[in-house]
Amino acid sequence: MAGASSKTNPPRARKRVEAETNTLKRARDGSAFTRCEACNKDVPVVLIDMHSCSLDSKIRISLESQVVEKVADVKKPVERKRAAPADRKERKGKKEKKPKDPKAPKRPPTAFFLFMDDFRKEYKEAHPDSKSVSAVAKEGGEKWKSMTDEERKPYVDRATELKAEYEKEKEKLNEEEEKEIQESEKEEE
Repeated sequence: MAGASSKTNPPRARKRVEAETNTLKRARDGSAFTRCEACNKDVPVVLIDMHSCSLDSKIRISLESQVVEKVADVKKPVERKRAAPADRKERKGKKEKKPKDPKAPKRPPTAFFLFMDDFRKEYKEAHPDSKSVSAVAKEGGEKWKSMTDEERKPYVDRATELKAEYEKEKEKLNEEEEKEIQESEKEEE
């Protein structure tokens, strides 16, 4: 079997380059370099046939000119262009807030906020010298988390009552606004 595979894939003949071995320089990977007498550059031995000193000098000259142009551009002080102040109305990013209806009812507090109202009073009685709002909030939050559902029930019930009242007031306000709109439409006709 081994003999059959060696016949199908014969070893490739290595390229032989004619160069004096005493002028060769070896790189770490084993590749060989020789010095071009015309341009005094190290050229890979494999590419010595394609090496052209005149072509190399043309490339070098063009690269040097590009580098000089770039350096000249960098030395100039950079002037930043300032955009003309844009009109605020033309911006699409922010929408104008709807004006708050003064007749609209105030949203009811949640069960937690009802609890915090009571807790603040208790906390101030227990700690009259404490002025820190954050300490009161931390203590209240921890106590609320540790409470059972039955302990929270009075606050939750009160919050649902307030929410129901809020919804009724909101519906009443919406009905009044609809009546006003209908009346104004009748007056226009």
